[in-house]
Amino acid sequence: MDSSAGEYGMARLGLFLVLMGLWRFSDACPASCTCSISRIVCIDSVPGIEDFPVLTLDDMENITEIYITNQNRLFDINDNSLRHYINLRNLTVMRTRLTSISADAFFNNTRLQYVNLRDNNLSTLSWRTFQNFNSTLPLLLSGNPLDCVCENMWIKLRLLEDPDSQDLKCIDEREVPKAFATLTPPDCVVPSVEVTPNTVTAMKGSNAKAVCKASGSPPPEIVWNLDWLATTHKIEPSDTESSLTLSELSSDDNGKVIICSAENMVGQTEATLQLNILFAPTIQQLLGPERDHHWCIPFSVTGNPKPDLQWYLGNVALQEQDYIHTRIHVSTESEYHGCLQLVNPTHIHNGEYRLVAKNKYGEDEKKVSALFLDPPDIDHTAEDYYYTTDPPLPPLDDSVAVYVVVGIAGVALTGCVLMVIILKYGRNSKFGIKGSSSVISNDDDSASPLHHVSNGNNTPSSSEMGPDAVIIGMTKIPVIENPQYFRNSGSMLKSDTFVQHIKRHNIVLKRELGEGAFGKVFLAECYNLTPDQEKLHVAVKTLKEANESGRADFYREAELLTNLQHEHIVTFYGVCVESDPLIMVFEYMKHGDLNKFLRSHGPDAVLMADGQHSILVELTQSQMLHIAQQIAAGMVYLASQHFVHRDLATRNCLVGENLLVKIGDFGMSRDVYSTDYYRVGGHTMLPIRWMPPESIMYRRFTTESDVWSLGVVLWEIFTYGKQPWYQLSNNEVIECITQGRVLQRPRTCPKEVYDLMLGCWQREPYMRLNIKEIHSMLQSLAKASPVYLDILG
Repeated sequence: MDSSAGEYGMARLGLFLVLMGLWRFSDACPASCTCSISRIVCIDSVPGIEDFPVLTLDDMENITEIYITNQNRLFDINDNSLRHYINLRNLTVMRTRLTSISADAFFNNTRLQYVNLRDNNLSTLSWRTFQNFNSTLPLLLSGNPLDCVCENMWIKLRLLEDPDSQDLKCIDEREVPKAFATLTPPDCVVPSVEVTPNTVTAMKGSNAKAVCKASGSPPPEIVWNLDWLATTHKIEPSDTESSLTLSELSSDDNGKVIICSAENMVGQTEATLQLNILFAPTIQQLLGPERDHHWCIPFSVTGNPKPDLQWYLGNVALQEQDYIHTRIHVSTESEYHGCLQLVNPTHIHNGEYRLVAKNKYGEDEKKVSALFLDPPDIDHTAEDYYYTTDPPLPPLDDSVAVYVVVGIAGVALTGCVLMVIILKYGRNSKFGIKGSSSVISNDDDSASPLHHVSNGNNTPSSSEMGPDAVIIGMTKIPVIENPQYFRNSGSMLKSDTFVQHIKRHNIVLKRELGEGAFGKVFLAECYNLTPDQEKLHVAVKTLKEANESGRADFYREAELLTNLQHEHIVTFYGVCVESDPLIMVFEYMKHGDLNKFLRSHGPDAVLMADGQHSILVELTQSQMLHIAQQIAAGMVYLASQHFVHRDLATRNCLVGENLLVKIGDFGMSRDVYSTDYYRVGGHTMLPIRWMPPESIMYRRFTTESDVWSLGVVLWEIFTYGKQPWYQLSNNEVIECITQGRVLQRPRTCPKEVYDLMLGCWQREPYMRLNIKEIHSMLQSLAKASPVYLDILG
């Protein structure tokens, strides 16, 4: 009991320390600057700054934007100025006395996507300073007295790549401004380079030679990049070329690419040499069987070309199939790490396993012994188990036989009647928010969201194994009815609930948005819905099956949704029940679901572009915090109404104008995001990657389980919409969560936010942070980092 109380106290202490972190900037932040969790602004000229602020290491890593102006004491940016600002995206240095920037000033700032250096005193800039900066991203240099010299020629070449570039000018030797587009200094040519041959294919242990030729003006320097090369090598340079001799080629270098670069003050050009080193296979290791999800005999093999692998049990070649097969987990150009996987092996699979690896240049083999299961006890004969010496029973009398047949028929008839009754009256809602008599229904395609919670203290029911049991390792966990819910959700509704009825002729369907188990969702125009607008864009949800049970669930859900009114819950306007299909009318959120929004505003946005060429700006930490605190606000409201969402994820949140985020689930996500769900039995789909251990093992859904899911949502936001545990299968995810593992800190996530995630992922529900505390903390972090809402254009 004392240890539990201590852990609870530590969680609260952690929150206090996070709050204190918001004020820690004041000690290290210069007087002329304002520092927040992700932004530094220095605009006061007195007392001014001479270099970039030096904060704690963690704080500098969290900074994504620096804005500096009116600084009369800032003269240069050196190699150390920005070394620790590794997540810096936007840099502005304007109206200062900046005269020089070192070649490696931005070496560690690989995420830079906007640089504004206007109105400084820069006369020359080296291309090396910006060699890691994408040429398509904004680099603003106007207002600097740039010289019309060869060292600045790279600026002209960069401008030529951008048709919408700024009208830059340089100062010639007569102090006359001229357009950079006309800059043609003498003896100023970008290098060209060529490697001959560009591919070396040779046997291990042999020798090879390549020549790198270059031209340009001024004459370029030729450099071979030989880092991490295991083969003995020798370089023979001359004025216009450089010879590389490789002696006794090492198999460790197979697949490596050697770069030859030629560079002068105008720029740099590269050519490559590919190494294809041939060698016979070697089995580096063959280990004894290990039991993970299945049995596995691990091995590591090298060889080029790729070796063929053959397994033998004793002297008999193994015929690979579904239950015994080779799996390669990791491979490189010439290394293959994997295992022989065996599913539920028995004593007949015991013995000596031999692996033979072979290619055209040779072969290798290794042996290992395996004992999966002890052989059965053979001291007894089969007769001891299956035969007795008792005399046979006498045959039944004919009259007795008749009674037996009649009895069996009666039982069968009774069973049929019960089945009909169950099928007629036992159906659950297909409409997303349904009655709470069962948490998971075999008639439903999903675990429904938003359930009302009671304070019942029932204990879980018996653990009979049903078709919806979950397999965890070798253990089968049954689906147990959640004791937390009332039997009749209708009793939770307010007695004066009034559902608005909308006329069918006021709804004009525009296009289909998606389809779920219940029916379809359309974008529509709705007339006369509000007094101040003649028509309004809405999302319309239809009911596929309008039978008696479906209609009852439809009306019950409509009343429930009418009672949920909050700025961060998708607005429910009303229903249309004049004819089939039955319709629910919701608020339309312009930018769709949050998961797709995050992916389209992250590092992998180009993969989500669908052929569109518009450049989407990455979300900043400030905007991520703004999104997170809105979702937390919606969850605080649901908790205050004693509702459990049970499927909180970014796919079930919607994005509107000005980065407005609301919680809402039309049920479409189970089709669109089918890989996010784990199908149990034939019907139930569970979002196990967002579920805590008690929900996976016992189907216990509470406000505390929603807190766990909120922590996963935070992880999704700060990974730009990645799937939690994306590298693992569903069964592996179940094992990880039930064994106590948690998701790692995302690279762009502040420590304070990850501490919140860990507070959500405490194994014991009562140890998790309170939803109000989470919302308050996110609000504080968001206020400390102002949001710029032009992300949506």
